[in-house]
Amino acid sequence: MPLWLELLIRIGGVVAAFLVLPLVVGQAEHKVMAHMQGRLGPMYAGGFHGWAQLIADGIKFVQKEDITPREADRAVFRLAPVVALVPYLLALLVIPLGPNDLVGQPLDIGLFFVLAVVGIGVVAVLMSAWASANKYSLLGGIRGAAQLLGYELPLVLAAASVAMAAGTLSLPGIVTAWEPWWLLWQAPAMIVFFVAGLAEIRRPPFDMPIADSELVFGYMTEYTGLRFAFFLLAEYVGIVVIAALTTVLFLGGWQGPFGDEYLGWLWTLIKVFLVSFVIIWFRVTYPRLREDQLQRLCWLVLVPVALGQLVLTVGVRLALD
Repeated sequence: MPLWLELLIRIGGVVAAFLVLPLVVGQAEHKVMAHMQGRLGPMYAGGFHGWAQLIADGIKFVQKEDITPREADRAVFRLAPVVALVPYLLALLVIPLGPNDLVGQPLDIGLFFVLAVVGIGVVAVLMSAWASANKYSLLGGIRGAAQLLGYELPLVLAAASVAMAAGTLSLPGIVTAWEPWWLLWQAPAMIVFFVAGLAEIRRPPFDMPIADSELVFGYMTEYTGLRFAFFLLAEYVGIVVIAALTTVLFLGGWQGPFGDEYLGWLWTLIKVFLVSFVIIWFRVTYPRLREDQLQRLCWLVLVPVALGQLVLTVGVRLALD
């Protein structure tokens, strides 16, 4: 196969995943929350089980007027939703779906690359907050920056633990090195990574930057129409990325009870959707953390646990070697 054709197929597959998987997660969230909270609305659009709810939401966003505040920095204001989306697209490029090089672009430092680009999300938050010329947006942006910068540390430390255990920064290499007993000794790192990942994508109960009861809608207050929809799409792509990274790093990726060679992609997708379900479940179950609770959880709980896990990983590696 010509190199250009292979490259085109890989990029096309990643773009398709980028466009489809977040919509599937968004539709699932409508239904899961409807069942858990007894919501009737999402069950009516289109008839059977409200199958057209997501389509109705899309039409609603397209029809809404696109408004830019008079005092806003127009260029930065309009660019912020794009900056929020692009890092997740780049992250999906290097996350493996299955064995035999079934990945958009394999990198020997794939884990380092993913953590680096996901961290760009704080730039989009600050851009939208400052450019909106709105005090509530600015407060939400400051909260978001403090939260994202704080939770970067436990996220990276937890990922470093499993990378150290596998002896590689390659995401396919980590999956290949993974063993079922890692579920036990890397469990603290998995919990830290998952919780820090929720904070990184600002999902409840870590949604202080968009606390509607205090800040209207935080850094997204002034956004309407498709630009607001892009921010929501970025949130759902973030769910997919965090769920996929949790799957690849801690749950064995494409490894399953049988058929890894041909059904590896299926095992990966099943695990990704199960982790996404847990993320949605968290939104329904737990109330929003206060700012002091959020920072205390980061610095007094997650960081010490992640550091302790690193020490444990070093000890186990030395013992095995």
